[in-house]
Amino acid sequence: MRAHFPALSDEWALMDNAGGSPPLFGVIEAVHDYMRYRQVNLGASYTLSADATARVAAGTTAMAQLVGCDPDEVVLGPSSTLLVRLLASSLRFEPGDEIVVTNLDHESNIAPWRELADRGVVVREWRFDVPTGDLTLAALENVLTERTKLVCFPHVSNLYGTVHDAQAFVRRIHEAGALACVDGVAFAPHRRVDVRAIGADFYFLSLYKLSGPHEGLLYARRDRLRATRSLAFPFLGDDLGPYRLQPGNVNHELTASLPALLAYYVGLGKHHGGDAFAVIEAHEAFLAQPILDFLHARKGVRLLGRARMGPDRVPTISFTVEGRRSQEVVRVLDTHRIGTRFGNFYSYRTVEALGIDPQDGVVRVSLFHANTPAEVTRLLAALEATI
Repeated sequence: MRAHFPALSDEWALMDNAGGSPPLFGVIEAVHDYMRYRQVNLGASYTLSADATARVAAGTTAMAQLVGCDPDEVVLGPSSTLLVRLLASSLRFEPGDEIVVTNLDHESNIAPWRELADRGVVVREWRFDVPTGDLTLAALENVLTERTKLVCFPHVSNLYGTVHDAQAFVRRIHEAGALACVDGVAFAPHRRVDVRAIGADFYFLSLYKLSGPHEGLLYARRDRLRATRSLAFPFLGDDLGPYRLQPGNVNHELTASLPALLAYYVGLGKHHGGDAFAVIEAHEAFLAQPILDFLHARKGVRLLGRARMGPDRVPTISFTVEGRRSQEVVRVLDTHRIGTRFGNFYSYRTVEALGIDPQDGVVRVSLFHANTPAEVTRLLAALEATI
């Protein structure tokens, strides 16, 4: 399986995958092939253009299959951060309408919504439970009112690694008469995304964290998408589907590579006789548990999130060390050629709530399914010598 990732080697153990995982060979080759042979304008009648148009469309179709929706509900863009900003600028709110955000999410699912206060929107904060790092239904009840129009929350915190019951949250949000926008960026590399089952009105993720190209994906339920204000040129009309939130269109070569991303996960599942993400979940639990055991038992270490891997935990592991700056720990790991990272990871409000210096933040070790037991052993030896 590691042969599908040309960036991987025995020299460096890459454990910064929550920020972006190494791209697949098939994706790289597809980008190269498109740019070399099909870098032409879309939508023309000549053969090369028709083929290029079909390849780009196939990318959207592949991503619809990956997340469990229809192609006309898939909006692609340069990043999740930009897609949420575009969504925020396109939804229709009235002064006095209320939006709920958390203090646990990546800022991309907070700042664009908070900025709507300039238009008279009231923003309420759904705060996580500091001792556990969990968002709870009880805390959600405290911020829902009859004027709530939208609730935005993370499926998984990119610091805690806790999998929230997004389906239950969405159900309660809908009962309150509001829409739900779910940040699935930290969830999607580790579990199968099924947007229909979750029930969210909007759900977004980053394809480069699933070893794809640097693009973001926003699922927008068909009726919700049609109700947005189109960001396309007015003379194009209103019946535009995803193009209403894709001003200037998608990146052609990156989108044309997306069938290769889907093919990898389909092939991984077939090879193991089941669902690829079930295989990924089991393997990642095997990899991550020794790290959690070490950190949980280590004196002076503050581990964020659950100490046991399971259905409610992904292998995104954050911690601090008493008396040590996080950047100091990471830079020692650098000398062992172990790629980790320190900081707030754009969950600035989370580390503030924890009383941690947001500039130094936490040490984050984030695995994905191409990591190996040997790399974990290497990390543990380095941590043993470092902390």
